[in-house]
Amino acid sequence: MTFIILLFAIVLLILLITWAKLNTFLSFIIVSVLCGLAYGMNITVVTAALQKGIGDTMGSLLVIIGLGAMLGKIVADTGAAQKIASSLVNAFGRRYLVWALVLTAFIIGIPLFYNVGFFLIVPLIITISYKYKIPAVYIGLPALAAMSVTHGYLPPHPSPTALVTQYHANMGITLLYGFMIAIPAILIAGPLFALTLKKYTAKPLAIFASKDIPPEQLPGMAVSLLSAFLPVLLITLDTVIRLTIKEEDIFTTIIHGIGDPAIAMTLTVLFALYSLGLRRGIKVKDLENMITAAVKDIAPILFIIGGAGSLKEVLTEAGVSSKIADALQNMHVHPLLAAWGIAAIIRVCLGSATVAGLTTAGIIAPMIAVSGVNPNLMVLATGAGSLMFSHVNDGGFWLFKEYFNLSIKDTIKTWSLMESIVSVVGLIGVFILNYFITLSH
Repeated sequence: MTFIILLFAIVLLILLITWAKLNTFLSFIIVSVLCGLAYGMNITVVTAALQKGIGDTMGSLLVIIGLGAMLGKIVADTGAAQKIASSLVNAFGRRYLVWALVLTAFIIGIPLFYNVGFFLIVPLIITISYKYKIPAVYIGLPALAAMSVTHGYLPPHPSPTALVTQYHANMGITLLYGFMIAIPAILIAGPLFALTLKKYTAKPLAIFASKDIPPEQLPGMAVSLLSAFLPVLLITLDTVIRLTIKEEDIFTTIIHGIGDPAIAMTLTVLFALYSLGLRRGIKVKDLENMITAAVKDIAPILFIIGGAGSLKEVLTEAGVSSKIADALQNMHVHPLLAAWGIAAIIRVCLGSATVAGLTTAGIIAPMIAVSGVNPNLMVLATGAGSLMFSHVNDGGFWLFKEYFNLSIKDTIKTWSLMESIVSVVGLIGVFILNYFITLSH
């Protein structure tokens, strides 16, 4: 019954948005309430879950999304995005532009949370799309595949890091194995899959496309890169310090402070306002208009993501993940496949990769000592499963849909399929590594 209710909820949500043309946020609220009642929850518990889901989701994302939109707009309107885009095209040529963006996304995706990386790379993708008349999905999805892989597979991202601890794995070895699996996953789900995406020609959000500015009026390359990617430097520095220096003193406290994603983004926006704006003679009023326009345009996206959070919380309160776990725990399958499968099903049902990974860890961890399976590979199998088939209950699905201006159908055929490829290739990679590791012993 748990799965039937969940299936009806997802189908109803899609029908309300696509067929009934109902506002997406309102559709989420209606489906969340009906879903909670169908699972036997009291109406007051349902409404509390709605508020908690929206609050938790927006609490973790609002600052990043808002500041990311501001930074993206400043970088676009001041010509910094155009400068970076032109330099990438000159360096790699249009033929290898996808590879350049994938490499860029992979590098910034290692230290950055996915949402931070998304708002740094997407304005650049949109600028390149408009300037060189290249379909945004074709050049954008491979880059986002690279960041998705780092989010699900590699420490220091939250879920892989927590899984390393719970599975008693080795951080360094997990990272090494993770790179070995991440590269083929990115290549297949990114540039190779992108060969099928040229037909998706929808125009992305024009608000983040830079105006065509004469080359002599563009900012310098160094200041453009620094303004766009300063969060990468600050968060990477914090990550390195956390891994290498365990003692707390004034220096490490300051680094941890400026390396916090919200603080790093705030400092970057302030730096961009000065370096790309005031320093180059742009008026304060014009900079204020850029920020206002950015916030105005992302308001609908914020509501959609909040709605997705409400549905996720109702499903969590209803105990859907534990019911799935109970149903799967006694199945006699290989531990690596069990870890992947449980994480994948919870991910599809709840929408959160982090929840899927951490829920799976509680079920799978006791199996490791008994089965003798490599704990580092268990981390990667769980991480791969947690990325499986992102759809309407995942905030990332809606971010991609809205920014790239796609229909739900096309978002499933592009974004959801890409995430599924990443997940399945990861599982295959884990079993290949397991074969050679077992052989060597």
